[in-house]
Amino acid sequence: MSTKVATAAHDRDETDRGASRRTSTRTLAVLGALLLLGVAVALSLAVGSRSLALPTVLHALLHDDGSTAGSVIWDVRVPRTLAGIAAGAALGVAGALIQALTRNPLADPGLLGVNAGAATGVVLSLTVLGVSSLWASVWFAMAGAVIAGLLAYSLASGGRGGATPERLALGGAVIAAVFTGVSQTLMLLDAQVLDQLRFWSVGSLARADGDTLTTVGPFIGAGLLLALALVRPLNALALGDDAARALGADLNRTRVLGLLAVTTLCGAATSAVGPLVFVGLAVPHMARMIAGADQRWTLPLSLLLAPSLLLFADVLGRVVVRPDELDAGVVTAVVGAPVFIALVRHRRVVSS
Repeated sequence: MSTKVATAAHDRDETDRGASRRTSTRTLAVLGALLLLGVAVALSLAVGSRSLALPTVLHALLHDDGSTAGSVIWDVRVPRTLAGIAAGAALGVAGALIQALTRNPLADPGLLGVNAGAATGVVLSLTVLGVSSLWASVWFAMAGAVIAGLLAYSLASGGRGGATPERLALGGAVIAAVFTGVSQTLMLLDAQVLDQLRFWSVGSLARADGDTLTTVGPFIGAGLLLALALVRPLNALALGDDAARALGADLNRTRVLGLLAVTTLCGAATSAVGPLVFVGLAVPHMARMIAGADQRWTLPLSLLLAPSLLLFADVLGRVVVRPDELDAGVVTAVVGAPVFIALVRHRRVVSS
């Protein structure tokens, strides 16, 4: 009897030590993600068609003396950097959230057509209604995101097997193609709108200004708070519907609130910087590789890693064809496409 008690105590100690090690590793990962974001912000402020030394950047931030460097920093790079942080955080958390809600590692706001729907909402508001304010565009973007997400899920749910990961990816690709075709047609029919939106339509931080963050910031903040409030029911949902109900999770409420958070985040981010793809796909995978499937850690890590990825992509786009620029959306697509292919191939290997 004493041997069994000693064995049980030893097992508990091992479990406690393992949990403590996991917590320490995750805490270090969060601190590392914060450091990485700091590096990305510093590069975003210092690097461009005209690169500035970090002491110059720091001086301009602390003393806005009206110099050329100060104007570049405050009028161009600070709004651009803040927009990248806000949009990256929104897309990263939206990607982690939609993957958790669908239990589909291939789910992504861009791949499921949500971003394309949001972009179409913005284009429709401008071409049909003549609405050009960013604040109004956010609402149209969220409406388009909701419609596209529901259509993609409905298309994938038809037939046997329901909405499998592969069907969701294919259905989302179809919906994204349709919505993209609609928005591109509308822009081509109006030369003025095309000129106004041609850079935005591929995803770019270059047009962000001082009003961008103040306009979309409240929407993104509300979406992030709502997403973080769902971490416990999302962890229960990962165990399956029956187990989640047994643990007291309200599945319908969790899914409705999760969809509301995803559309709010994607609508606000898309209206601000355009329909960026693959950020919401790759970042949650990196977060899970580091911290596991616990949403208490996956969502915060996605919130920190996604802005870093977006800012690094923006910086790379500034220097790779200097003095011209590649839009951040082009860079994330070039980097993200191989990641998506690798994920699909990995799923096939595991399934076979």
